[in-house]
Amino acid sequence: MATPVRSNSRLSLAMERTGQWVFSQDIPADVVVAVCEASFSLHKFMLVSKSNYIRKLILESKEPDLARINLSDIPGGPDIFEKTAKFCYGVNFEITVHNVAALRCAAEYLQMTDMYCDNNLSSRTEDFLAQVALSSLSGAIIVLKSCEDLLPLAEDVKIVQRCVDVISLKACNEANFPSRTPPNWWTEELSIIDIEFIGRILSGMRKRGAKALTLASALTTYTERNLRDLVRDHSGRCTMSYNPGDCDMYARERELLQSIVSLLPSEKAALPINFLCCLLRAAIFVKASNSCKNELEKRISVILEHVTVDNLLVMSFTYDGEKLLDLDSIRRIISGFMEKEKNMAVFSGGDFKETCSAAMHRVAKTVDSYLGEIATYPEFTISKFNGIAILVPKGTRKVDDDIYRAIDIYLKAHPNLDEIEREKVCSVMDPLKLSYEARLHASQNKRLPVQIVLHTLYYDQLKLRSGADDQPDAAATRSGLQCDASLARENEALRSELTKMKLHISDMQKNKGSSAKRISAGAAAAAATSGSRKHTFFSSMSKTLGKLNPFKHGSKDTSHIDDNIAVDITKPRRRRFSIS
Repeated sequence: MATPVRSNSRLSLAMERTGQWVFSQDIPADVVVAVCEASFSLHKFMLVSKSNYIRKLILESKEPDLARINLSDIPGGPDIFEKTAKFCYGVNFEITVHNVAALRCAAEYLQMTDMYCDNNLSSRTEDFLAQVALSSLSGAIIVLKSCEDLLPLAEDVKIVQRCVDVISLKACNEANFPSRTPPNWWTEELSIIDIEFIGRILSGMRKRGAKALTLASALTTYTERNLRDLVRDHSGRCTMSYNPGDCDMYARERELLQSIVSLLPSEKAALPINFLCCLLRAAIFVKASNSCKNELEKRISVILEHVTVDNLLVMSFTYDGEKLLDLDSIRRIISGFMEKEKNMAVFSGGDFKETCSAAMHRVAKTVDSYLGEIATYPEFTISKFNGIAILVPKGTRKVDDDIYRAIDIYLKAHPNLDEIEREKVCSVMDPLKLSYEARLHASQNKRLPVQIVLHTLYYDQLKLRSGADDQPDAAATRSGLQCDASLARENEALRSELTKMKLHISDMQKNKGSSAKRISAGAAAAAATSGSRKHTFFSSMSKTLGKLNPFKHGSKDTSHIDDNIAVDITKPRRRRFSIS
């Protein structure tokens, strides 16, 4: 029931307004012009005098007396048609920067040009555009904003391109020679324009020699105004709650964010670091395209040496700060930076493992501190912890105090880890590169695995034995530890073999009695058999030759051994001979 009432009210309002400026009251209206829900009772001859389009409609109509015309497609709607009708009746009305684009498009639609009638609406609006609207930056921005609802006709009559050219030129002038305070006032006014027009404006400014910082300033302000809920400020604070199921609600924000990222200047130092981090968190939140996130990750990895722990934390948590986001972006950023440094080292002819730049030392310290900040969260698993820590080569860290602090915090926050899991956590640390204070703490730290504690104690013992004030060489100490570990494994293997030998000898001694009995019984049986056997020629010869034994009474003589006596077949004990 609400729609008919609203329609009737708009109809009556339009009729009332029309009656106020239609002077030919003595002549009844002969045509009704319908524009959307509004209707205007007018005179054909007045409309035809200015509009070639209406003239053609009347002439080409199949009805002998056309009484109703539908112009619902006219740019600007009923309000703009009312002004064009006033122009046809010769009634004065005001042309402003807010309605001049719509009037120009309506004049084009109704064919109210000078070719049809001198000094028509088309030329009147063109004069206003040239002399008033496009003479200032603010006026051109307002006109361009009004063109968003007038496409594609506004493009066809060149209003959009003229506005873009004027804004690009005047924005460059303001950036170089500000006429107001604050100097970047023009970036605030640009923030009302559609992102498609912003891209064309920035492209025009770049062609006119605008600096990357100028373009970055415009984009930063535009983002803060149009993505206020996602990028509220550079501190990363926001009142939004994290609800992954509602990400489809941010379809408009996702499209806008992807367009903004595509317009970022290529210069790496043009944009604030935390602004890029906020953009990346917003991209993760609204589930932006992979190309959008990869572009932001690459930009951050290039300048990672200037990124702080707070910047990394912005990308790691939800907007309410209660939950960790997926840390894949953090890993890709660190990995990208390390790959860049590796390529630079190879290009310079150095060894990436031996030569570490100052930027890598700063990044290593930042990453270790970052791990300490997020180590307390229960969803931060060992694989995630090690996955980030191992991205920093061990040779990059001058001392391992920061990574030790992160490990200690992690072990304290996850007390249910077993010995193997704790060793996995500690595998990213070199205990020989701890400072004296850290080694002292580690030697008394009950949360650490025993192996790590022993390493620290061994290191200090070596230092005490050497009696030197300087720390012993870490590589030599590590080599000594490896040798000791190898010897310990060999000793353990020998101990195991000795144990097996003792068990074997014990079993043989237990079976010695039974074996002797079986051997005696076998010998008796053999003797009985030989006694009953007949002597042959070969057996006689064998006995005769046996008497000629040259080793008789020697060490090899075995003729005196009785066959019935059991022989001890155990291995004789080795004796040590010495000359005293």
